[in-house]
Amino acid sequence: MNLSPSVSEVRDFQVSAEGRLQQELASQAVGVTLRSVTKKYGSFTAVEDIDLDIPAGSYTCLLGPSGCGKTTTLRMIAGHEDITSGDLLIGNQRVNDLPPTQRNTAMMFQSYALFPHKTVWENVEFGLKMRNVPKSERVQRVNEVIEVVGLSKFVDRKPAKLSGGQQQRAALARALVTRPQVLLLDEPLSALDENLRVKTRSELRRLQKQFGMTFIQVTHGQDEAFALSDQIVVMDHGRIDQIGKPDEIFATPASRFVARFVGDNNIFVGKVTQVSPALKGCIVTLEVDRVGQFLCRGQSAEVGMTAACCVRSDCMTLKPYPPADVTAPNQLTARVTAIEFTGYVTRVSLMTEATTEEITYKVRSYDWSANPAQEGQLVTLSWTTENCIFLPH
Repeated sequence: MNLSPSVSEVRDFQVSAEGRLQQELASQAVGVTLRSVTKKYGSFTAVEDIDLDIPAGSYTCLLGPSGCGKTTTLRMIAGHEDITSGDLLIGNQRVNDLPPTQRNTAMMFQSYALFPHKTVWENVEFGLKMRNVPKSERVQRVNEVIEVVGLSKFVDRKPAKLSGGQQQRAALARALVTRPQVLLLDEPLSALDENLRVKTRSELRRLQKQFGMTFIQVTHGQDEAFALSDQIVVMDHGRIDQIGKPDEIFATPASRFVARFVGDNNIFVGKVTQVSPALKGCIVTLEVDRVGQFLCRGQSAEVGMTAACCVRSDCMTLKPYPPADVTAPNQLTARVTAIEFTGYVTRVSLMTEATTEEITYKVRSYDWSANPAQEGQLVTLSWTTENCIFLPH
């Protein structure tokens, strides 16, 4: 008598397991709110007076360089760091004084933190055992989540026998099995090679959408943040510099820091000489000493203030010098200093003639090969007002 399940029975179990898990996780997803949150270590302020709303069921990335406060913020949400001042709410509950085990969150660490002496099954089960979940329920829940992340063939393997991607999925399964309201991810893809990183981030995004959970992830990679997020929070020196959707952050950086950190922007500092109302915001005239007059789009500005503008390296047009109209705005003269073929894109480094400021220009390699410039050649770079973004600070 054959007691083994049929292929259709296994498929039905997978579908029902996934459906049950999806329904339970989506129904309890909550938002996270930070109000005037500060974290100090003695005289050092790691996070300063931040306000942040993370919607329920969204994927939010905390983006910024090392030391900007993003990991400290994540650890405060998890309860691994105390808040010096301010309020932290998960859903409608203030959790400042609650230990991590009572916040109904789960943390997925950068190193995965899998127990090397335990199998995949034992690693996934561990959190439930610590919560004294009955054995029959543990078996059902571990079975469900292992099927969902595709590790059913590896339940008896220990971490050393798993690939990087399989270890990542085991860590994700261990986090999901506790049915958290919020999943916190501390640079979970940094240990993977490039190809696996791209594949795994797609899997993370698919799972987040599928289960409707609230994901909050720390990353210093802008490509990762753009690919994953509903909302990006750009941090610098313990403060939030800009919050927005990925396309907003990329297309309209709000500060010089954000412009430098994302989008591969060229930044020019000058003095505002004119502000004209426009359909959306205003058109700002910025005089950049010994370089030129730039027209840029912004929200507000004052004549006489020192400010900056930025132009993405792929939004410029490169033509031989001299230009047809030497008095036209939004153009400058520069000399090609280096040409770097990177595959699909060719990166051109230039230096302005008047100020020796470094400029970067990017173009499709196919287009560059049709009309290339040479190192040492003098060229004109130009761009539209629409692609020139005013940076008030």
